[in-house]
Amino acid sequence: MQNKALVVIDIQNDITKNYKEIIGNINQSIDWAAENDIHVVYIRHENLSPGTRTFKTDTRGAELAPDLKIVSDHVFTKYKGNALTSEEFTAFIQRNEIDDFYITGADAIACVKSTCYNLRKSNYGVSVLSDCITSYDKKKIDAMLDYYESKGCDIICLNDLLN
Repeated sequence: MQNKALVVIDIQNDITKNYKEIIGNINQSIDWAAENDIHVVYIRHENLSPGTRTFKTDTRGAELAPDLKIVSDHVFTKYKGNALTSEEFTAFIQRNEIDDFYITGADAIACVKSTCYNLRKSNYGVSVLSDCITSYDKKKIDAMLDYYESKGCDIICLNDLLN
């Protein structure tokens, strides 16, 4: 296995808005990672706040989306936006000496943003797959790609990986 990981963030039943438009690309990126000996990691968000209705623990909404391709048992749960707040995920990174990440998922202005920022802050290599992320507010994706780039992330599209 390479010291790289494809990270799929929050493609869960409660994030149905807009993810259907990118699920095919995400699944292709998963195939690419599996074929190239790159770890495939799934990050799930669970919301512990009592007043919220989405991503509640032990609900269908918190489960990974049924049309998401699952090729590993590396599924980690986070309770905040930043995937690095999952102790199991950070232990996995350390155990496998991962230093480069390919980021896919939702939400570009929240959990993807926080994860990318904190990975870069920890001096990891980060490549955001521009056609494998989405947001509740798709109008903000271009601005988010500029933000990721300003923090040192590489912005690539799926075809860059496949060719």
